[in-house]
Amino acid sequence: MSLFEEVHERRKTRSVKWDLMEMIYEVEDASEILPLWVADMDFPAPPPVTEALKKRLEHPILGYTYMDDDIKSAVAAWQSRRNDWQIKEEEIMFQSGVIPAIAAILQVFTNPGDAVVVTPPVYPPFFSIPENQGRKVLYSELMQKDGEFSFDFADLEEKFSKASFFIFCHPHNPGGKVWKEEEMKEVLRLAEKHDVLIISDEIHSDLVLKPHQHIPLAKIAGDQAHRIFTCIAPTKTFNLAGIQASMLVVTDPKKRLRLENHAAANGTGMMNAFAPVALKAAYEEGDAWLDELLEVLSSNMDTVIQKLGESIPSIKVMKPESTYLMWLDCRELGIEESEIMDKLLNIGKVALEPGSKYGESGTGFLRLNVACPPSVLEDGVNRIIKALG
Repeated sequence: MSLFEEVHERRKTRSVKWDLMEMIYEVEDASEILPLWVADMDFPAPPPVTEALKKRLEHPILGYTYMDDDIKSAVAAWQSRRNDWQIKEEEIMFQSGVIPAIAAILQVFTNPGDAVVVTPPVYPPFFSIPENQGRKVLYSELMQKDGEFSFDFADLEEKFSKASFFIFCHPHNPGGKVWKEEEMKEVLRLAEKHDVLIISDEIHSDLVLKPHQHIPLAKIAGDQAHRIFTCIAPTKTFNLAGIQASMLVVTDPKKRLRLENHAAANGTGMMNAFAPVALKAAYEEGDAWLDELLEVLSSNMDTVIQKLGESIPSIKVMKPESTYLMWLDCRELGIEESEIMDKLLNIGKVALEPGSKYGESGTGFLRLNVACPPSVLEDGVNRIIKALG
């Protein structure tokens, strides 16, 4: 049996995905509900990673640790190998996660009242973090046509003219869009014109499906690379969210220094003892596992498209270009989101994420996580059909 076919029991493991559904979805008993919601895979981490962690645990002392040059070399080599992106080791900084990294960047380079642009529907922390920091969030809604997302560049420029930062979801979550080079070059042109700094969240960049190819924003930025903070991590790629490790690539040494000073002032520079071990093993020995994963995800997505297309053709779904998340257009069902969620939870016994979570423009959509064994996914799709068919 393939590593990606075996079903693992995850209940009672302190899993957010499996053990917090009663709280998240406000149901009395979630024991029969199948979770296909949060971006957490139901696949084991790559064997080289788990073996490296076991070997680390052979030493019984788990003291303070640090990220050395070997770790930076592994990060740089991975980006060169997978994305043809040449980064310097001194440009790499470490954080416990992409969300803490975004929060730190905004704290350092913006002030309360400053405006930050986001493009909904988009990952909710993109607007909740700046709002919680007292920044003003400007929404430039993406255009959606036949399941394809695109920028409204006229509106984006109008928002850029009032802002100091843009948080760029690249590839896009929840839509799975892999942004094209010409689209990104126009974003860069507008950013230069209006002196806007860019946080490019590229945490899903390793999860790009063939024949598409991820292009790091900073790779094509030329003399504008100084205004980009690139966020990357092995955690989404290799299902290591609990390890809590991410990287920032910052080409401007003055900006790096300000971020280093912020980390020192807030005590956030230390990584946990397992982060360097897992990160190094994943980036040096994880290629084969990732290549197989991408094939499984592509096949799972085809299953969703086929089964929903046959049983509920009013639910429109396009195959994503990246991620393991599918964005289901349920607007033709003609029922409110609250009723859709009620039917899914109480009739189908399956948990998806409501589209409104990603902004007002996401209303009428659902986000489905297909990163699970094919047998589990097929069960999940049958539950959706039972609920909404």
